[in-house]
Amino acid sequence: MLKIALLGMAHVHADGYARQVKDDPETEIVTIWDDDPARGKAASEKWGAPHTADLDQVLGDSSIDGVVVNAPTDQHPHVILSAVRARKHVFTEKALTIGVAESDQIVKAVHETGVKFVISLPRRCSSDAQFGKKIIEQGALGDITLMRARIAHNAALDKWFHGGSAWFADAKAAGGGALFDLGCHVVDLMRWYLGEPAAVLSKHTNFSGAYPIDDNSVTVVEFKNKALGILDVAWVQRSGPNMVEVYGTEGHLLMGAPGQGISLNSRKLTYGDDIHGTIQPSNLPPALPSLMRQWVGAILRGDQPATTVEDGRNLTELMDAAYRSAETGREIKL
Repeated sequence: MLKIALLGMAHVHADGYARQVKDDPETEIVTIWDDDPARGKAASEKWGAPHTADLDQVLGDSSIDGVVVNAPTDQHPHVILSAVRARKHVFTEKALTIGVAESDQIVKAVHETGVKFVISLPRRCSSDAQFGKKIIEQGALGDITLMRARIAHNAALDKWFHGGSAWFADAKAAGGGALFDLGCHVVDLMRWYLGEPAAVLSKHTNFSGAYPIDDNSVTVVEFKNKALGILDVAWVQRSGPNMVEVYGTEGHLLMGAPGQGISLNSRKLTYGDDIHGTIQPSNLPPALPSLMRQWVGAILRGDQPATTVEDGRNLTELMDAAYRSAETGREIKL
């Protein structure tokens, strides 16, 4: 039974991760740290574990095997580095850090200590994302020329963030707005599919006026393989499909189109008698276990999780470039 400490309960997904730890037969919550006494006390009562505001006390407890980090993003460098240096395995909410230098410090510390590290980017675990990765790696689409991804909801229109979640709309604490928060999922997916970025050009606006932060954005990424990526991320769209489109020299892949699920067209694939066309595959790879379960498996059995500390660092690199581009009005070379 792994003994787990919850470090911070500020993130909207904190209770969900706490539930996963509590329900897992191989883990238990033994303590909760939060620098906000009210938030910590509420979590203590809800999850039946003692609360403390002393991080050193938690990390100095040799009986604790791992930590789940849900502190505001600007606290991640201190909280995560402290945990890693105390030889605690780490599961963290995204983003890893706001700045690249801080991410590089964490990567170095993880490699030096050998702790098991997972960052929560669950989009990778879905059946469709796994299928897309397989199709791209098999070359069914040929050389990728363009990927477009949209993710949006109505957080700013309906003023979701207040009270304990108000920090999501604070650039200092969160790193940015819609793109930095919601955009992580598609930015990571694009980086996973297309490889190393070469340059970023991004435009951010504040459409709603609900929060002093970006709530609407478009980002263009040039990749080292010459593919282009277009990212559309917003908190000000009431409806619409969160689609992913990948186009290549031999075909295309659409995921999330209304009523279509996955749509694939490839000149590399034939269906008998040289028939070519668009198909809607149904025999998809199974979804991977939750990243929390993968983290537990990595600690106890040496399993290889779907996300690593390097993935967190690479995500921060793209985010940092996008925000610097928006601030300066210039393309950022990487």
